[in-house]
Amino acid sequence: GKEVVIANAIIAILTIGGQQLFSFFTFSCPCHVGQNLIYGLAFLGVPALILLIVGYALNSQTWRLVTGKSSHFEKVTSPNRLLKCKLVCFVLCSITGRALVAPVTWLAVTLINGSYYICAVSEYVPVYYYGNAPNVTVSERSRILATFPCSQLVPPELTRARDEVILLLRYQSQVAGWLLIAVVVITVFLSYCLASCFSPLSFLHFRYWSSYVHNEQELFDEATEQHSRLYAMQHVRKFFGFVPGSENVKEIRIPSLREWQAISGLAFLKRVDEEHYDYSLLHDWALKERANGKYLRVDQDP
Repeated sequence: GKEVVIANAIIAILTIGGQQLFSFFTFSCPCHVGQNLIYGLAFLGVPALILLIVGYALNSQTWRLVTGKSSHFEKVTSPNRLLKCKLVCFVLCSITGRALVAPVTWLAVTLINGSYYICAVSEYVPVYYYGNAPNVTVSERSRILATFPCSQLVPPELTRARDEVILLLRYQSQVAGWLLIAVVVITVFLSYCLASCFSPLSFLHFRYWSSYVHNEQELFDEATEQHSRLYAMQHVRKFFGFVPGSENVKEIRIPSLREWQAISGLAFLKRVDEEHYDYSLLHDWALKERANGKYLRVDQDP
């Protein structure tokens, strides 16, 4: 849908901007044997992994999948179990697809930029680039190649060799970046094609179903907000003796010290019976205690 495309585009643009700022302010290749690879791969992989985890965490479907559970009264049969497994796999694929937008964008932009890749693999270039220095040992060769990402550390006689190595590595990095983009685009396109081919709904029926689910969720959220507010209002009125926002308040209730202590502290979801929970300490107090106590008349005249 349009909303999904727009959301993914915004995520990709923010990731690109963040990558550019991240590279400009924090990336500085150590240009040392053994450290370049760790440093470069860390800047390539760790932010992508963090973005992937954040993508999973910010998707409401993840928490719906994790916290949902079958009803105890539902008789689970083999066809139902198979259908549930298919549904779980479908939702997982959908969540993963959304979560991969940011990390794939990060990897693609980073590879096209080339700086991280050059830093990571410069000392492992398989081409001999020394010309006038044929007697360089393997360890010395690795040390010299490791300094190539830092132009100020390269001896003048190796400037040309350094430029050739940088061009080679940048070429490899950019090709890998574009290949990654091509693979992702083809995979997404084929996934949508396969999903459409195996869908039991026609095109218009699918549009209607999508519209229905969207409207149902909006109406459910509105009803949840209103229902919970009205339900909480009953408990607040029992504790204070009036409804918030009322213009004609005759009297207010003065809670006792014991009652203040009863509703204070850390609140956890408390199970009352097989079907109901207490949502807060005030909720628990309102269901257990009688609204007796001291009431104070309120003078409405100025």
